Amino acid sequence: MKKTIVTLTASLAVLLFTGVAIAGVSSLRGDQAVDGMSEKPAKKKQMLVEGGIERSYQLQPPVIPHKIDKDEINLNVNTCMNCHSEKTFEQKKAPKVGDSHYVSRDGKVLETLSSRRYFCSQCHAPQVDVDPLVENTFEGAK
Repeated sequence: MKKTIVTLTASLAVLLFTGVAIAGVSSLRGDQAVDGMSEKPAKKKQMLVEGGIERSYQLQPPVIPHKIDKDEINLNVNTCMNCHSEKTFEQKKAPKVGDSHYVSRDGKVLETLSSRRYFCSQCHAPQVDVDPLVENTFEGAK
């Protein structure tokens, strides 16, 4: 019986503390109700950086320094490979897809892109020049 009372008291204290903590948080949605329709965000201009964008830390997937709005990646087509494949990268003056993208989960070297590395935008992201939503003091490795 005492154990149940202690557990209930602790649970009530946690709920009260959580409520107080949440009350001081402001939403990035502004005054918009959570159950309301969200507003369409303003379209931001994508950064176009000649020569690429410096990585912030070792083993970071490179970010995309060019437009990709017309690129297509699906089960049948990957237009990224039009420029970044081993056959075309020199002619297109683009970085070649890393050798790690041709290795299976089991460590076997493949002739084609590994299925786990096929959807480029899972790891590689285009960049836009915008102010951060929250303060950010991150400093990348040099």
